[in-house]
Amino acid sequence: MFHLTTGVGELVIRAAFVYVYLFIWLRFSGKKLVGEMTPFDLVVLLILSETTQNAMIADDSSLLGMAIAAGTLLVIQHIVNYLSWRSRRARRFFDGVPRILVRHGQTRRAAMGKERIIAEDLLEVLRENGITSISSVRVAVLETDGKITIVKAKD
Repeated sequence: MFHLTTGVGELVIRAAFVYVYLFIWLRFSGKKLVGEMTPFDLVVLLILSETTQNAMIADDSSLLGMAIAAGTLLVIQHIVNYLSWRSRRARRFFDGVPRILVRHGQTRRAAMGKERIIAEDLLEVLRENGITSISSVRVAVLETDGKITIVKAKD
């Protein structure tokens, strides 16, 4: 139960590698994945967690192995949070920056493309905010957490 079959150092390296690998893929896959998950996105996330679990702990199924791998992930996350709190540059790297999707009633297709936001998703968010036309939007911003903030144009 508490007997390690994999060395502590290897468990730490494996957990750190999986963290960095997933961070890179998820960070650059767009904010939509995190903010507005579809059932398909949820399935992918669950499968990702299952497939990376084995890579983190190798053949070690002990409680101690799990504790070391989980502890490594939590320490890395704490370091990332601290760096983001202390440094604007780190915050921009780890969290990204807000992206303007609509300005003065005009969609910014390049920005939408970079974030993989389709027009139907944007229109859905507008409807949820009681807006029936893009021309009624002063600005729509995709925030770093994946949510879209809408500011209506003045009538």
